[in-house]
Amino acid sequence: MKKGFIIMGIIVVLLIGAVLVLGKIDFNRMGKANAYYHVDIPASVEETKLDSGEIIKRYLYTGAAYKENGEEIKVEFTAAKQLREGAYLKLYLNKGNNVTSYDEVQQLDIPKKVNF
Repeated sequence: MKKGFIIMGIIVVLLIGAVLVLGKIDFNRMGKANAYYHVDIPASVEETKLDSGEIIKRYLYTGAAYKENGEEIKVEFTAAKQLREGAYLKLYLNKGNNVTSYDEVQQLDIPKKVNF
């Protein structure tokens, strides 16, 4: 009986630990290719009015991004807020070169082969 409680306790601790670890992992970035993008003004702004009357804005960005080897690709992605003009972004791309996530980076963090 005592052995059963110890085993159940260990299982509960492991499950709680697994939930906490999985909650911290961003699957939109895991195992993705990267490209770099220089932020300009958004191509367009989409406004959606919710039933509560609140207006939600989505900012559409399009243009050239550069993979780590210097290859130019065309990207299109949205952001929930207007991004800082002139900022550099590290884009996370799935297999179809669709942007799944992004982080702002410093120009020094961009690979030398990438030329804007």
